[in-house]
Amino acid sequence: MPEILKIGSSAPSFCVPVTGNKQLSLSDYAGRYLVLYFYPKDDTSGCTKQAIGFSEHKSAFEALNTDILGISKDSLASHDKFTAKHDLSITLGADEDLAICEAYGVWVEKKMYGRTYMGIERSTFLIGPDGTLLQAWRKVRVPGHVEAVLEFIRAQA
Repeated sequence: MPEILKIGSSAPSFCVPVTGNKQLSLSDYAGRYLVLYFYPKDDTSGCTKQAIGFSEHKSAFEALNTDILGISKDSLASHDKFTAKHDLSITLGADEDLAICEAYGVWVEKKMYGRTYMGIERSTFLIGPDGTLLQAWRKVRVPGHVEAVLEFIRAQA
């Protein structure tokens, strides 16, 4: 993990265009917890399961003073289609220039079938109400992940 992302340090600030034709920045979440998750691509199997999981548990997160923001390099048009197709209730951000992905250290070299390429490492960060990084989950496996994040937040209360 980059030096900048030590648990207890300030989370890197960001400003990202999101679904609903808005812009959100880290400061918009002041006073609330933020589950900031990065995923490789809209409408792929794992990413769809993850987004649906966060959507299904959105009210449980909200009851814990927690917002959810998913980020990929896909465009807002892609996010809008993805959201409509799967009836997602979470906010998705478009990091098309990869500035946020790089700030959080999730734009990494990946290997599949002997091929090396750059891509987004599925990762989740929990940012506290004061902007402090409270937890990081790297190389996330989708099954059980949403529930694990929810349990971690419950333990903070």
